[in-house]
Amino acid sequence: MTGQIQFNIPEEAFDWYDAYAHGMMDRREFMDRLGTLAKGGITMAMLTSALIPNYALAEQVNFNDEDIKASYATFSSPNGHGEGRGYLVQPSSLADGATAPCVLVVHENRGLNPYVKDVARRLAKVGFVAFAPDALHPLGGYPGNDDEGRTMQRSLDRSKIEADFIAAANFLHDHALSSGKVGVVGFCFGGYISNFLAASLPDVIDAAVPYYGTPARNDIVGNVKGPVMIQLAETDERVNAAWPAYEEVLKANNAPYQMHMYPDTRHGFHNDSTGRYNPEMAELSWGRTIEFFNEHLN
Repeated sequence: MTGQIQFNIPEEAFDWYDAYAHGMMDRREFMDRLGTLAKGGITMAMLTSALIPNYALAEQVNFNDEDIKASYATFSSPNGHGEGRGYLVQPSSLADGATAPCVLVVHENRGLNPYVKDVARRLAKVGFVAFAPDALHPLGGYPGNDDEGRTMQRSLDRSKIEADFIAAANFLHDHALSSGKVGVVGFCFGGYISNFLAASLPDVIDAAVPYYGTPARNDIVGNVKGPVMIQLAETDERVNAAWPAYEEVLKANNAPYQMHMYPDTRHGFHNDSTGRYNPEMAELSWGRTIEFFNEHLN
């Protein structure tokens, strides 16, 4: 897997993309700012192709891979939007009536895009039953582009989205394929949801791996029992600012935890569809994630 970046992107471009991706800057302002960097042989096309996701680059496990079986499943969410839907991937070697440890996969703030579906397939490839819900199901699902996906997700009631993911975790825990052991991994917004579920369902979530995600809100964060593996990017000041206080809570709870800070990485470094992707650190972090799940879910 190779990333898109073929030239030195000015650092401010990544900062602007982060602000744009998290709703702090609209697309017009983002593109206008990028335009000021299009000089000295760097074109707008080069900048946008490096910063904006290209999901053709994000497929590490094809949906036709003989080692996995992928489908979709719906679940009841009476305290959320009534019904949820997600991408369910199991190892094809799982015999009829057999069970396996499960991992809930939580997307970023734009719905169930191809990168996150591929993450679910990667987990199934190494023996887990993976389930990746789409928070945008009440609106028809991920629309095929991140801009519209972000707008759609912002339009939904945050508390109902959280309730949908609680319902999804319980659905996975009780699924016929489940061994009863459930982990969660998520990215950005999904990192927050991973922390949120560790606090909301400490007796259901057996292991949580939030990638560059903020802690659960103050009224429930004290419920976290762990184990938790925190994955942080070195230059991600916005998210990293919350870590010291979260660590104090984990220590006070005697919750088993690990924190890994990846040098020279940006928010989103695991996402292999953008120029923020850091192949070496993504591989290292993913190896640690799989080892963590193997330890706590098997």
